[in-house]
Amino acid sequence: MSTLSFFTTGDGVRVAYRFDGDAALPVLILSNSIGTTLHMWDAEVAALSRSFRVLRYDTRGHGASGVPEGAYSLDRLGRDVIELMDALDIARAQFLGLSLGGMIGQWLGVHASDRIDRLILANTSDYLGPAPQWDARIAETLRAPDMTEIAESFLANWFPASMRPAGGPVIAVFRAMLLATDPKGLAGAFAAVRDMDLRRTNALIDRPTLVIAGRDDTVTAASHGERIAATVPGAELRILPAVHLSNVERPEEFLDAVLTFLAQADRG
Repeated sequence: MSTLSFFTTGDGVRVAYRFDGDAALPVLILSNSIGTTLHMWDAEVAALSRSFRVLRYDTRGHGASGVPEGAYSLDRLGRDVIELMDALDIARAQFLGLSLGGMIGQWLGVHASDRIDRLILANTSDYLGPAPQWDARIAETLRAPDMTEIAESFLANWFPASMRPAGGPVIAVFRAMLLATDPKGLAGAFAAVRDMDLRRTNALIDRPTLVIAGRDDTVTAASHGERIAATVPGAELRILPAVHLSNVERPEEFLDAVLTFLAQADRG
């Protein structure tokens, strides 16, 4: 399957998804960061789909998925994944999420570990409070005349200066994703981040877990990845010399970490 398909969640939101890879292979779910779409994984799909049936989806409020108004919750974002799995008759899957996707992965590890085989949490955090800064950011996003300034702010936080020259092809792809993001969807996702606090509950995750952090990440600092890895029993930690989108900035090291970790399931 190479085109988008859709399913409707229990609360009536249309969510876009797509498969890559042989249907006989085990399923690996990829969850995107805030402000991007399932296409943030385009460069990794060829390698990942050799060993997995890769399932990508657009988080609600992003890409081709629906954009409900109001605050989203991490609970609802996690249940979107479970409902997607149910709709596709997927009993269990590997899960890889980056940033917001990694927050969703933590929720799944705590609340739905029976549906997850191995969990990879990349460039993410278990807590990004306090709330007032997010309330201000939500208000600014909803007031903005368009996504231009917001997009440039995101890009500055996602990539090192060396990757941000005018006209750079990688940056152009991610700028286009940001510019196409509905501010209501971005604000809704900000609310989910605002209300998230997994610092204690992550101790309940009982699935094999890999945490990937960016050494130079200013969005979800490496110290946040270290804290998650210290809280999740038996978690592995890999710190890459990267900023926030480590899969894009350091694709070879990122894929090596992911595939090495997932290969342990076969050895097990």
